[in-house]
Amino acid sequence: MNSSISLLPIKRDVENKVILKKVAKAHQALAELKGAANTIPNESILINTLSLQEAKDSSAIENIITTHDELFQSDFLAYQFKSMAAKEVYNYATALQSGFKKVRQNGLLINSYILEIQAELEENNAGYRKVPGTALKNDKTGEVVYTPPQHADEILSLMKNLEEFINNPEISDLDPLVKMAIIHHQFESIHPFYDGNGRTGRIINILYLVKEDLLKIPILYLSRYINENKADYYRLLQDVRDNDNWEDWILFMLEGVEQTSKQTIVLIEGIKRDMQQFKNKMRTELPKIYSQDLLNNLFRHPYTKIEFVMKELNVSRITATRYLDELVRIGLLEKHKIGRDNYYINNTLYTLLSNVNVRE
Repeated sequence: MNSSISLLPIKRDVENKVILKKVAKAHQALAELKGAANTIPNESILINTLSLQEAKDSSAIENIITTHDELFQSDFLAYQFKSMAAKEVYNYATALQSGFKKVRQNGLLINSYILEIQAELEENNAGYRKVPGTALKNDKTGEVVYTPPQHADEILSLMKNLEEFINNPEISDLDPLVKMAIIHHQFESIHPFYDGNGRTGRIINILYLVKEDLLKIPILYLSRYINENKADYYRLLQDVRDNDNWEDWILFMLEGVEQTSKQTIVLIEGIKRDMQQFKNKMRTELPKIYSQDLLNNLFRHPYTKIEFVMKELNVSRITATRYLDELVRIGLLEKHKIGRDNYYINNTLYTLLSNVNVRE
């Protein structure tokens, strides 16, 4: 099925009473999430742990399936991975964090950043599609359900228009969350890359919320919501193309923002609670080695290693080993030998992050 794509902004007002009521709820949940994130003393803890979780969920939508064990046992510092799927997820988390730094620094989300994100995901510099033939098919039947723009000039023109819509507030006075839903639909419909469009589009969602100052750091779990509602997601994407049904699509995305904001608040509160318990136990039983930097290290990654502690705390191997073994002794970590390496597992954090059914 071929579908023509119109330039943004869309030609009619989509902010009816139903959508505006849902917008208010989504904004409230996002504001609460932003506030919850501010209660964690070191933002890198949330950026590292939650971006990796987001990467896992987003990659799963594309049938790139990995386990928490494979992720957490991969040594990202040494660029060594337990599986190819773990490497793909790592690329996603790296692309997300790299894009976040640019958006936070410059306050813009421009096409050069989007191209860099996709290049990091796919580890190539193929850029926008230049050769016709791309079509989106039903996974089960093989039927072509949508044919995106085929010509390089049209793709380039549509992406320039999308870039302006994202960054120029004078083009549209729609609420930013409504704009995010429209931006995501437009990007997925342009389908500008040979591969990585879905994952790139989901990174754009997060970075747009940061750009609009609705989030300070990229921590919203939209990919989990999409994965849990995958059939509706693809059906509603196509319903806009076929029937101009923007209302159901926008409501779906707003529901995702609201739900996942609440879920992520629960997760952040769990991290905060567990960090406080670790802090109290360390101060009581290991006062000579306790430091905030050591505590942060234990919650930046569910598995830590001697090398991680050496690097982050700037201590010798002997000192790092002693710290970790003492934490094992008092029951805060478990020590496992995998190959030639010792891994020190924060089971409390591991369990929290592995609980994919976290709810309010």
